Amino acid sequence: MHCDVSYVTERDLPPGCYNDGKRVSLIPVSKRERMPRPSDSLWDIAIAEVQEKENATNEDDSEGAMQSDRSVFLIGNKNGGKTTIILRCLDRDEVSKPTLALEYTFGRRAKGHNTPKDIAHFWELGGGTSLLDLISIPITSENLRSFSVVLVLDLSKPEELWPAMESLLNSTRNHVNKVLADIGKTNSKLANQIKQDVWKSLPTDHPDRELIDPFPIPLLLIGSKYDIFQDFESEKRKVICKTLRFVSHYYGASLMFTSKSESLKAVTRSFINHLAFGLDKSKSVSLDHNKPLHIPAGSDSLSQIGSPPATSSDLRQFSGSTPMELWKNVYKRFFPQQSTNDRKDVKDPAKDPQYAEKDVDSMRTQKDQVHSIPH
Repeated sequence: MHCDVSYVTERDLPPGCYNDGKRVSLIPVSKRERMPRPSDSLWDIAIAEVQEKENATNEDDSEGAMQSDRSVFLIGNKNGGKTTIILRCLDRDEVSKPTLALEYTFGRRAKGHNTPKDIAHFWELGGGTSLLDLISIPITSENLRSFSVVLVLDLSKPEELWPAMESLLNSTRNHVNKVLADIGKTNSKLANQIKQDVWKSLPTDHPDRELIDPFPIPLLLIGSKYDIFQDFESEKRKVICKTLRFVSHYYGASLMFTSKSESLKAVTRSFINHLAFGLDKSKSVSLDHNKPLHIPAGSDSLSQIGSPPATSSDLRQFSGSTPMELWKNVYKRFFPQQSTNDRKDVKDPAKDPQYAEKDVDSMRTQKDQVHSIPH
Protein backbone atom coordinates (compact mmCIF):
# COMPACT_ATOMS: atom_id res chain seq x y z
CA MET A 1 0.00 0.00 0.00
CA HIS A 2 1.49 3.38 -1.03
CA CYS A 3 0.35 6.99 -1.19
CA ASP A 4 1.76 10.28 -2.45
CA VAL A 5 3.94 12.10 0.07
CA SER A 6 3.82 15.61 -1.27
CA TYR A 7 2.12 16.64 1.95
CA VAL A 8 3.59 14.05 4.33
CA THR A 9 6.77 14.53 6.34
CA GLU A 10 8.86 11.84 8.05
CA ARG A 11 7.65 12.86 11.51
CA ASP A 12 4.02 12.51 10.38
CA LEU A 13 4.45 8.83 9.55
CA PRO A 14 3.07 6.13 11.83
CA PRO A 15 5.54 3.76 13.52
CA GLY A 16 6.87 1.15 11.13
CA CYS A 17 6.69 3.33 7.99
CA TYR A 18 9.35 5.32 6.21
CA ASN A 19 9.62 7.99 3.55
CA ASP A 20 12.10 7.46 0.72
CA GLY A 21 11.34 10.88 -0.73
CA LYS A 22 8.80 9.56 -3.21
CA ARG A 23 6.28 7.34 -1.43
CA VAL A 24 5.21 6.18 2.01
CA SER A 25 5.95 2.50 2.56
CA LEU A 26 4.09 0.37 5.10
CA ILE A 27 7.02 -2.05 5.26
CA PRO A 28 8.29 -2.10 8.87
CA VAL A 29 11.51 -0.15 9.34
CA SER A 30 13.27 -3.25 10.68
CA LYS A 31 12.45 -5.17 7.47
CA ARG A 32 13.05 -2.55 4.76
CA GLU A 33 16.12 -2.57 2.62
CA ARG A 34 18.64 0.23 3.09
CA MET A 35 18.76 2.37 -0.02
CA PRO A 36 22.36 2.79 -1.23
CA ARG A 37 23.67 6.37 -1.27
CA PRO A 38 25.61 7.82 -4.21
CA SER A 39 28.67 8.11 -1.95
CA ASP A 40 28.57 4.40 -0.96
CA SER A 41 31.40 2.25 -2.17
CA LEU A 42 30.89 -1.35 -3.26
CA TRP A 43 32.30 -2.39 0.12
CA ASP A 44 29.74 -0.23 1.99
CA ILE A 45 26.89 -1.81 0.04
CA ALA A 46 28.18 -5.36 0.75
CA ILE A 47 28.44 -4.65 4.48
CA ALA A 48 24.91 -3.25 4.54
CA GLU A 49 23.51 -6.35 2.81
CA VAL A 50 25.19 -8.70 5.31
CA GLN A 51 23.82 -6.68 8.24
CA GLU A 52 20.32 -6.78 6.76
CA LYS A 53 20.47 -10.57 6.39
CA GLU A 54 21.68 -10.98 9.98
CA ASN A 55 18.90 -8.71 11.26
CA ALA A 56 16.30 -10.67 9.29
CA THR A 57 17.61 -13.94 10.72
CA ASN A 58 17.50 -12.59 14.27
CA GLU A 59 13.92 -11.37 13.78
CA ASP A 60 12.83 -14.73 12.37
CA ASP A 61 14.44 -16.50 15.33
CA SER A 62 12.67 -14.27 17.84
CA GLU A 63 9.33 -14.74 16.08
CA GLY A 64 9.66 -18.52 16.04
CA ALA A 65 10.93 -18.85 19.60
CA MET A 66 7.44 -18.74 21.09
CA GLN A 67 6.58 -22.26 19.95
CA SER A 68 10.02 -23.88 20.02
CA ASP A 69 9.06 -26.32 22.79
CA ARG A 70 6.00 -28.58 22.54
CA SER A 71 4.90 -31.61 24.53
CA VAL A 72 3.04 -34.70 23.33
CA PHE A 73 1.55 -37.19 25.81
CA LEU A 74 0.71 -40.70 24.57
CA ILE A 75 -1.83 -42.69 26.58
CA GLY A 76 -3.92 -45.72 25.71
CA ASN A 77 -4.39 -49.48 25.88
CA LYS A 78 -1.59 -51.52 27.35
CA ASN A 79 0.56 -53.03 24.56
CA GLY A 80 -1.31 -50.86 22.08
CA GLY A 81 1.79 -49.65 20.23
CA LYS A 82 2.49 -46.25 21.82
CA THR A 83 6.26 -46.74 22.03
CA THR A 84 6.42 -47.94 18.43
CA ILE A 85 4.61 -44.81 17.27
CA ILE A 86 7.10 -42.55 19.08
CA LEU A 87 10.10 -44.40 17.64
CA ARG A 88 8.67 -44.15 14.12
CA CYS A 89 8.12 -40.43 14.39
CA LEU A 90 11.64 -39.87 15.69
CA ASP A 91 13.12 -42.15 12.98
CA ARG A 92 14.75 -44.32 15.62
CA ASP A 93 15.54 -47.86 14.57
CA GLU A 94 15.14 -49.44 18.00
CA VAL A 95 13.29 -52.43 19.37
CA SER A 96 10.39 -51.14 21.47
CA LYS A 97 10.27 -52.31 25.07
CA PRO A 98 7.26 -52.40 27.40
CA THR A 99 6.74 -49.09 29.18
CA LEU A 100 6.92 -49.61 32.92
CA ALA A 101 5.20 -46.50 34.23
CA LEU A 102 5.83 -43.03 32.80
CA GLU A 103 8.60 -42.60 30.28
CA TYR A 104 10.10 -39.54 28.62
CA THR A 105 12.12 -38.90 25.50
CA PHE A 106 12.58 -35.95 23.18
CA GLY A 107 13.20 -35.11 19.57
CA ARG A 108 14.73 -32.10 17.83
CA ARG A 109 14.09 -30.67 14.41
CA ALA A 110 15.97 -27.92 12.61
CA LYS A 111 13.85 -25.10 11.20
CA GLY A 112 16.56 -23.89 8.88
CA HIS A 113 20.26 -23.26 8.47
CA ASN A 114 21.94 -21.78 11.57
CA THR A 115 18.68 -21.53 13.49
CA PRO A 116 17.82 -23.05 16.88
CA LYS A 117 16.19 -26.47 16.68
CA ASP A 118 12.61 -26.99 17.79
CA ILE A 119 12.28 -29.43 20.68
CA ALA A 120 9.43 -31.89 21.17
CA HIS A 121 8.98 -33.60 24.53
CA PHE A 122 7.36 -37.03 24.33
CA TRP A 123 5.73 -38.55 27.40
CA GLU A 124 4.25 -42.04 27.46
CA LEU A 125 2.01 -43.54 30.13
CA GLY A 126 2.44 -47.29 30.53
CA GLY A 127 0.18 -49.80 32.20
CA GLY A 128 -3.02 -48.87 30.39
CA THR A 129 -5.43 -47.55 33.03
CA SER A 130 -3.48 -48.83 36.05
CA LEU A 131 -1.41 -45.68 36.61
CA LEU A 132 -3.88 -42.83 36.14
CA ASP A 133 -2.33 -40.89 39.03
CA LEU A 134 0.78 -40.32 36.91
CA ILE A 135 -1.18 -38.27 34.37
CA SER A 136 -0.66 -35.20 36.54
CA ILE A 137 3.14 -35.31 36.22
CA PRO A 138 3.74 -34.17 32.62
CA ILE A 139 0.79 -31.75 32.37
CA THR A 140 1.64 -28.49 34.14
CA SER A 141 0.69 -24.84 34.02
CA GLU A 142 4.06 -24.07 32.42
CA ASN A 143 3.54 -26.26 29.34
CA LEU A 144 -0.24 -26.51 28.94
CA ARG A 145 -0.37 -23.92 26.13
CA SER A 146 1.85 -26.16 23.95
CA PHE A 147 0.62 -29.56 25.19
CA SER A 148 -1.18 -32.24 23.14
CA VAL A 149 -2.62 -35.66 23.96
CA VAL A 150 -2.54 -38.75 21.75
CA LEU A 151 -4.90 -41.58 22.73
CA VAL A 152 -3.83 -44.91 21.20
CA LEU A 153 -6.61 -47.53 21.09
CA ASP A 154 -6.03 -51.19 20.23
CA LEU A 155 -8.47 -51.95 17.40
CA SER A 156 -7.83 -55.68 17.75
CA LYS A 157 -9.56 -55.67 21.17
CA PRO A 158 -12.90 -53.87 20.72
CA GLU A 159 -14.22 -55.43 23.94
CA GLU A 160 -11.64 -53.43 25.94
CA LEU A 161 -11.79 -50.23 23.93
CA TRP A 162 -14.47 -48.16 25.66
CA PRO A 163 -13.42 -48.61 29.32
CA ALA A 164 -9.83 -47.65 28.51
CA MET A 165 -10.86 -44.70 26.35
CA GLU A 166 -13.37 -43.37 28.88
CA SER A 167 -11.12 -43.75 31.90
CA LEU A 168 -8.02 -42.22 30.30
CA LEU A 169 -9.82 -39.29 28.68
CA ASN A 170 -11.84 -38.45 31.79
CA SER A 171 -8.76 -38.53 34.03
CA THR A 172 -6.75 -36.42 31.61
CA ARG A 173 -9.57 -33.92 31.11
CA ASN A 174 -10.14 -33.55 34.85
CA HIS A 175 -6.47 -32.77 35.44
CA VAL A 176 -6.25 -30.35 32.51
CA ASN A 177 -9.30 -28.49 33.84
CA LYS A 178 -7.66 -28.31 37.26
CA VAL A 179 -4.48 -26.86 35.74
CA LEU A 180 -6.58 -24.39 33.74
CA ALA A 181 -8.31 -23.28 36.92
CA ASP A 182 -4.93 -22.74 38.60
CA ILE A 183 -3.72 -20.69 35.63
CA GLY A 184 -6.91 -18.63 35.74
CA LYS A 185 -6.19 -17.56 39.31
CA THR A 186 -3.08 -15.66 38.23
CA ASN A 187 -3.57 -15.15 34.49
CA SER A 188 -7.19 -15.24 33.42
CA LYS A 189 -6.31 -13.94 29.96
CA LEU A 190 -4.04 -16.92 29.26
CA ALA A 191 -6.59 -19.40 30.63
CA ASN A 192 -9.30 -17.97 28.39
CA GLN A 193 -6.97 -18.04 25.39
CA ILE A 194 -6.22 -21.74 25.93
CA LYS A 195 -9.94 -22.44 26.14
CA GLN A 196 -10.54 -20.56 22.89
CA ASP A 197 -7.66 -22.27 21.08
CA VAL A 198 -9.48 -25.63 21.06
CA TRP A 199 -12.09 -24.18 18.70
CA LYS A 200 -9.56 -23.23 16.03
CA SER A 201 -9.73 -26.66 14.38
CA LEU A 202 -13.46 -26.26 13.72
CA PRO A 203 -14.50 -23.83 10.95
CA THR A 204 -16.56 -20.92 12.23
CA ASP A 205 -19.44 -21.92 9.95
CA HIS A 206 -19.39 -25.62 10.92
CA PRO A 207 -22.97 -26.77 11.62
CA ASP A 208 -21.95 -28.74 14.73
CA ARG A 209 -20.27 -25.95 16.72
CA GLU A 210 -23.16 -25.85 19.21
CA LEU A 211 -23.42 -29.64 19.47
CA ILE A 212 -19.92 -30.73 20.45
CA ASP A 213 -17.75 -30.41 23.56
CA PRO A 214 -14.08 -30.04 22.51
CA PHE A 215 -11.32 -31.52 24.64
CA PRO A 216 -9.55 -28.68 26.49
CA ILE A 217 -6.25 -29.24 24.62
CA PRO A 218 -5.42 -30.70 21.17
CA LEU A 219 -6.33 -34.39 20.97
CA LEU A 220 -5.49 -37.10 18.44
CA LEU A 221 -7.12 -40.55 18.48
CA ILE A 222 -5.09 -43.35 16.89
CA GLY A 223 -6.56 -46.79 16.25
CA SER A 224 -3.60 -49.18 16.20
CA LYS A 225 -3.22 -52.68 14.74
CA TYR A 226 -5.35 -51.97 11.70
CA ASP A 227 -3.77 -55.00 10.00
CA ILE A 228 -5.74 -57.20 12.42
CA PHE A 229 -8.83 -55.00 12.46
CA GLN A 230 -9.23 -55.10 8.66
CA ASP A 231 -10.06 -58.83 8.86
CA PHE A 232 -13.07 -58.23 11.15
CA GLU A 233 -16.58 -58.68 9.78
CA SER A 234 -17.79 -55.65 7.85
CA GLU A 235 -20.60 -54.85 10.31
CA LYS A 236 -18.23 -54.89 13.29
CA ARG A 237 -15.79 -52.61 11.51
CA LYS A 238 -18.61 -50.24 10.64
CA VAL A 239 -19.80 -49.99 14.25
CA ILE A 240 -16.29 -49.36 15.58
CA CYS A 241 -15.52 -46.79 12.88
CA LYS A 242 -18.75 -44.85 13.36
CA THR A 243 -18.32 -44.87 17.14
CA LEU A 244 -14.74 -43.60 17.02
CA ARG A 245 -15.71 -40.99 14.44
CA PHE A 246 -18.40 -39.69 16.78
CA VAL A 247 -16.10 -39.63 19.83
CA SER A 248 -13.35 -37.91 17.88
CA HIS A 249 -15.68 -35.31 16.35
CA TYR A 250 -17.48 -34.67 19.64
CA TYR A 251 -14.13 -33.90 21.31
CA GLY A 252 -12.88 -31.80 18.38
CA ALA A 253 -10.08 -34.31 17.82
CA SER A 254 -8.33 -35.83 14.81
CA LEU A 255 -8.71 -39.55 14.12
CA MET A 256 -6.56 -42.00 12.22
CA PHE A 257 -5.83 -45.73 11.99
CA THR A 258 -2.32 -47.13 11.74
CA SER A 259 -0.50 -50.41 11.24
CA LYS A 260 2.84 -51.72 9.97
CA SER A 261 2.02 -50.45 6.47
CA GLU A 262 4.51 -47.86 5.20
CA SER A 263 1.74 -45.61 3.85
CA LEU A 264 -0.03 -45.56 7.22
CA LYS A 265 3.28 -44.97 9.00
CA ALA A 266 3.72 -41.84 6.88
CA VAL A 267 0.24 -40.56 7.79
CA THR A 268 0.92 -41.25 11.47
CA ARG A 269 4.21 -39.37 11.30
CA SER A 270 2.44 -36.43 9.66
CA PHE A 271 -0.20 -36.17 12.40
CA ILE A 272 2.33 -36.55 15.24
CA ASN A 273 4.83 -34.10 13.74
CA HIS A 274 2.02 -31.56 13.45
CA LEU A 275 1.50 -31.76 17.21
CA ALA A 276 5.19 -32.05 18.08
CA PHE A 277 6.74 -29.49 15.74
CA GLY A 278 3.85 -27.52 14.27
CA LEU A 279 4.39 -28.93 10.78
CA ASP A 280 1.56 -29.14 8.28
CA LYS A 281 -0.42 -32.33 8.74
CA SER A 282 -1.97 -34.50 6.06
CA LYS A 283 -5.10 -32.82 4.69
CA SER A 284 -6.45 -35.95 3.01
CA VAL A 285 -9.65 -37.39 4.47
CA SER A 286 -10.81 -41.02 4.50
CA LEU A 287 -14.26 -41.76 5.96
CA ASP A 288 -14.82 -45.23 4.45
CA HIS A 289 -14.99 -47.97 7.10
CA ASN A 290 -13.58 -50.39 4.53
CA LYS A 291 -10.36 -48.38 4.48
CA PRO A 292 -8.05 -46.94 7.17
CA LEU A 293 -9.65 -43.81 8.60
CA HIS A 294 -7.74 -40.54 8.69
CA ILE A 295 -9.83 -37.51 9.56
CA PRO A 296 -8.23 -34.19 10.56
CA ALA A 297 -10.09 -32.31 13.29
CA GLY A 298 -13.02 -30.34 11.91
CA SER A 299 -13.30 -32.44 8.73
CA ASP A 300 -16.18 -34.65 9.89
CA SER A 301 -19.77 -33.86 10.82
CA LEU A 302 -22.64 -35.47 12.69
CA SER A 303 -24.67 -35.62 9.49
CA GLN A 304 -21.94 -37.64 7.76
CA ILE A 305 -21.45 -39.93 10.77
CA GLY A 306 -25.16 -40.64 11.05
CA SER A 307 -27.12 -42.00 13.99
CA PRO A 308 -25.84 -44.80 16.25
CA PRO A 309 -26.23 -48.27 14.68
CA ALA A 310 -29.24 -49.39 16.72
CA THR A 311 -32.93 -50.15 16.27
CA SER A 312 -35.57 -47.48 16.85
CA SER A 313 -36.67 -49.14 20.09
CA ASP A 314 -33.08 -49.14 21.41
CA LEU A 315 -32.67 -45.48 20.53
CA ARG A 316 -35.92 -44.62 22.31
CA GLN A 317 -34.73 -46.58 25.34
CA PHE A 318 -31.58 -44.44 25.54
CA SER A 319 -33.26 -41.19 24.49
CA GLY A 320 -32.76 -39.56 27.88
CA SER A 321 -28.99 -40.07 27.78
CA THR A 322 -26.36 -37.61 26.63
CA PRO A 323 -25.06 -38.14 23.07
CA MET A 324 -21.88 -39.74 24.44
CA GLU A 325 -23.86 -42.07 26.72
CA LEU A 326 -26.10 -43.03 23.82
CA TRP A 327 -23.16 -44.07 21.65
CA LYS A 328 -21.56 -45.84 24.61
CA ASN A 329 -24.66 -47.94 25.29
CA VAL A 330 -25.08 -48.85 21.63
CA TYR A 331 -21.41 -49.79 21.33
CA LYS A 332 -21.61 -51.99 24.43
CA ARG A 333 -24.59 -53.79 22.91
CA PHE A 334 -22.36 -54.89 20.04
CA PHE A 335 -19.22 -55.43 22.11
CA PRO A 336 -19.84 -56.33 25.77
CA GLN A 337 -16.93 -54.71 27.55
CA GLN A 338 -14.41 -56.64 29.59
CA SER A 339 -12.29 -55.39 32.44
CA THR A 340 -8.71 -54.96 31.32
CA ASN A 341 -7.29 -55.93 34.73
CA ASP A 342 -4.38 -53.61 34.08
CA ARG A 343 -3.56 -53.31 37.77
CA LYS A 344 -3.12 -57.06 38.11
CA ASP A 345 -0.71 -57.08 35.19
CA VAL A 346 1.70 -54.52 36.64
CA LYS A 347 4.94 -56.32 37.37
CA ASP A 348 7.46 -55.64 40.10
CA PRO A 349 10.02 -53.38 38.38
CA ALA A 350 12.72 -54.74 40.69
CA LYS A 351 12.37 -58.09 38.91
CA ASP A 352 12.05 -56.74 35.39
CA PRO A 353 15.13 -57.75 33.32
CA GLN A 354 14.67 -54.60 31.25
CA TYR A 355 15.93 -52.58 34.24
CA ALA A 356 18.60 -54.98 35.46
CA GLU A 357 21.46 -53.48 37.52
CA LYS A 358 23.99 -56.12 38.56
CA ASP A 359 25.28 -54.53 41.78
CA VAL A 360 21.90 -53.25 42.94
CA ASP A 361 20.19 -56.57 42.18
CA SER A 362 22.88 -58.47 44.07
CA MET A 363 22.38 -56.33 47.18
CA ARG A 364 18.61 -56.68 46.86
CA THR A 365 18.91 -60.48 46.68
CA GLN A 366 21.03 -60.53 49.84
CA LYS A 367 18.50 -58.33 51.64
CA ASP A 368 15.60 -60.56 50.58
CA GLN A 369 17.48 -63.62 51.83
CA VAL A 370 18.04 -62.00 55.22
CA HIS A 371 14.35 -61.14 55.54
CA SER A 372 13.37 -64.68 54.58
CA ILE A 373 15.29 -66.21 57.50
CA PRO A 374 12.82 -67.03 60.29
CA HIS A 375 13.54 -65.21 63.56
